Amino acid sequence: MKLFIRVLLLAGITTFAGCRNETKKIYLGADLSYVNEIESCGGVYRCDGKIVDPFRLFGKKGANIVRVRLWHTPEINEFCGFEDVKRTISRAKEHRMEVLLDFHYSDTWADPQHQVIPRAWENIDNLAVLGDSLFQFTLKTLLNLEKEHLMPEMVQVGNEVNIEIMQPADKMVIDSINWERNVFLLNKGIEAVREAEKTTGKSIQIMMHIAQPENAFWWFESAFKAGLHEFQWIGLSYYPKWSVYPFHRIPQAIDSLKKLFHKKVMIVETAYPHTLDNADNAGNILGEEALIPDFPATPEGQLDYLVHLTRFTLAGGGEGVIYWEPAWISSGCNTPWGHGSHWDNATFFDAFRQNEHLQAFEFFDPKQYY
Repeated sequence: MKLFIRVLLLAGITTFAGCRNETKKIYLGADLSYVNEIESCGGVYRCDGKIVDPFRLFGKKGANIVRVRLWHTPEINEFCGFEDVKRTISRAKEHRMEVLLDFHYSDTWADPQHQVIPRAWENIDNLAVLGDSLFQFTLKTLLNLEKEHLMPEMVQVGNEVNIEIMQPADKMVIDSINWERNVFLLNKGIEAVREAEKTTGKSIQIMMHIAQPENAFWWFESAFKAGLHEFQWIGLSYYPKWSVYPFHRIPQAIDSLKKLFHKKVMIVETAYPHTLDNADNAGNILGEEALIPDFPATPEGQLDYLVHLTRFTLAGGGEGVIYWEPAWISSGCNTPWGHGSHWDNATFFDAFRQNEHLQAFEFFDPKQYY
């Protein structure tokens, strides 16, 4: 099977992308939104036995972009609010990594099953006023970041917006979308980023983010018909556990999206386990069902998955891959669902060796992709 995948890679590079231009930038990144919280709970990261600053480690190993989520008024704890995001961006830029700021437009996780309106806006029943609230929040956030010299290079207007954004928590609809309302609100976010560009003179790339490649086709077709406009990037989540899209068809998916919608494409969320063992009392989200043939749950299998996925992405004409929460190690932190980390077996650190860094960091070496 793996030989078959390699043949597909070689064919894909020729069919979809041709020979890659070595001067073209490849985005190889990590979502490090959890780091500040993990460290506040006593979590530490190691490289060759020594405790290290994780941002420094990721930058040193070659990561060139950090993704960070922003909640309006965090309901779980103080993290992922503006002050925490500001600190994360500062740490990323200190180590010369670009930033993708991910507006969730919620007080908690926004995803294909949950798009809950912030409590501050839940009683607004006038769409124009709600749109202006979203616009002002987005613009104010970016202008305040600019005051601190922390303007992100990219902005996501929403997170995994497969369903309609900013819905009442007790009336969540996941099987239909009011496209007029949805696109009106998304365009308000886009307009706010454009206004921030005009005010500051800084260029900011805008991304729309959909979970799983198979959903991007129908979603963007409907969104464009409803008037979605003025953004440069399609961001995708790709998790084999939740996608019906075969691993070896990633090049075709990305190539088709580019040709249909004329946008740049990046995978901004993915992950793969390096073990099936659990290091704490919080159950791990990625278990045996997350595996695909020929990529075992080992440190080598995790790296192999990432390298193949990145090559597939580039073969289809995509621009790079960002790994979701490679630093969400086990610590003294709590989540709403347990004590510890639900991701300790999918990080870039070995929980059974005092969080020593793993081979997965080799994913950030761009030389292997040309």
